[in-house]
Amino acid sequence: MRRLNHALAVLAVLGLAAGCSSAHGRADTASDTGDDTTKAGYAAGSPFWVDPESSAAQQARLWEQQDRDDDVELIRRIADRPAALWPPGETDPAPTVRAAASAASEEGKTAVFVAYNIPHRDCGQHSAGGSQDADAYREWIGQFADALGEAEALVVLEPDAVAHMVDGCTPGEYHAEREQLLSEAITRLKQQPNTKVYLDAGNADWIREPDKLVEPLRRVGIEQADGFALNVSNFQTDDETTEYGVRLAEALGGKHFVIDTSRNGNGPLPGVWCNPPGRALGTPPTTQTGERTLDAYLWIKRPGESDGDCEGGPDAGRWWPEYALELARNAKD
Repeated sequence: MRRLNHALAVLAVLGLAAGCSSAHGRADTASDTGDDTTKAGYAAGSPFWVDPESSAAQQARLWEQQDRDDDVELIRRIADRPAALWPPGETDPAPTVRAAASAASEEGKTAVFVAYNIPHRDCGQHSAGGSQDADAYREWIGQFADALGEAEALVVLEPDAVAHMVDGCTPGEYHAEREQLLSEAITRLKQQPNTKVYLDAGNADWIREPDKLVEPLRRVGIEQADGFALNVSNFQTDDETTEYGVRLAEALGGKHFVIDTSRNGNGPLPGVWCNPPGRALGTPPTTQTGERTLDAYLWIKRPGESDGDCEGGPDAGRWWPEYALELARNAKD
């Protein structure tokens, strides 16, 4: 089966994958694509799976029917490149995870996911929500992990969760439980034989001093993870984020990391973190980073999905074709 089942297609159309946000510059994927930017070549040679039923892919098919050739060419810059899947937090994630993992395995690819359902998620901002309580989260992450099976997978774990404890946004009474849940989640996901886990660690413009993240990351079990993730859903440049990541990696004893480059082609817009205008797609997903501890540039945020109800955008995680076109139009490649 090369195409996802109907349930996953519906999710892609509706844009139900959650986003994440923060007033500190967060808003709600790893491959080797080289420089080939032909339609068939965006993901050529990539070890990562491209979702054939993503919102961008469906938009491309719709515009093809409408003879919007220029827009189709632009949106293919998104549709034909690998991006992470954000399985639903409100329901059982297994159907989404299992379908993607199965499709990726059939193609000999690695599926990239984001696990984003920690209790008290996003401090009540645009992507507020998460599991009802600790037991519900344990059940959810267990369903997620079971559905991965033996497939090659990469999971970015809980954007914002650690940084929101460090900056004080998440109330102190929730910290001990969150640390325990994150530690358990890493352990559970790593029980799957071919799953890599990267724990989110915010971005370079949020927790400005990476040393402040070292002990919190250790408390939640970063040693058991494959590494940490930076710039998820944000716009900080590759150079700034890499420098920050190297410093944090050294402080963690050489831990590796990945960077979200999905929308950082023009860098950040000062003072605007939610759907900032004038942004661009960043470095296409690749494992050729030139930095020993930087495992990959990823498109973790799915380009074209809204950060939230701001700057004219729909709710967090909803597909916004006009914004997607702007990102692609402004991209350098």
